[in-house]
Amino acid sequence: MKHIFEIGRYWLFVKDLFTRPEKWPVFWQQVLVEMESMGFGSLVIVAINSIFMGAVITIQSAYNLVSPAVPLSAIGIVARDSIIIEFSPTIIMMVLAGKIGSSISGEIGTMRVTEQIDALEIMGINSASFLVFPKIFAAIFILPFVVILSMFMGVFGGWIAGDLTGVVPSADYLKGIQDSFLPFNVFFALVKTVTFAYIITSVSAYHGYFTDGGSLEVGKASTKAVVYSNILILLFDYILTMLFLA
Repeated sequence: MKHIFEIGRYWLFVKDLFTRPEKWPVFWQQVLVEMESMGFGSLVIVAINSIFMGAVITIQSAYNLVSPAVPLSAIGIVARDSIIIEFSPTIIMMVLAGKIGSSISGEIGTMRVTEQIDALEIMGINSASFLVFPKIFAAIFILPFVVILSMFMGVFGGWIAGDLTGVVPSADYLKGIQDSFLPFNVFFALVKTVTFAYIITSVSAYHGYFTDGGSLEVGKASTKAVVYSNILILLFDYILTMLFLA
């Protein structure tokens, strides 16, 4: 019953996001602030993860594809598709769920326990729409660009690792990443990114918005936000893969 209650309250919360929105100048100003925080604030951790994971994927692919019958360019193909289809849109978004999700939940949860949200509602402001909707909009818009950057950095990291370790020459790797490229894979990755961006922001904001208690509960809400976001990312990763690729 508790899970049914939580699901119902979540959808009522989502409905409130689109009720009585704030004036557009105020909304867009907040969206720009959130885009800077989520996008530019995540570039370093995304770049580091992407470069090293691209390197690991390339080296592991070379290790598993050791056969005279398999051309070295196949390593580039495997690394490219693994990074584009799964690593960048899914693993990077799970990393961002920890960074962005915990931040959103902690911020809104703190506002709840310090009664700042109550003050907004007393002033006649729709607190859910004012605090959460700009975050969702900003994440859906900016995170696809972050994921595209992750794709490039992952492929670049694989190229550097392959060349430095000698497991795949640059010419073969570059030939592989250009061979049989399907633009649909990028489209599929961006669909997953937009879905996961909504999940991270809405679920994290929900847990923060309904925090009840003190600072200890704010920490618990942040933990639950990250856990549930990651579970839902994996669930919808499976669902979207079945819908698009099965």
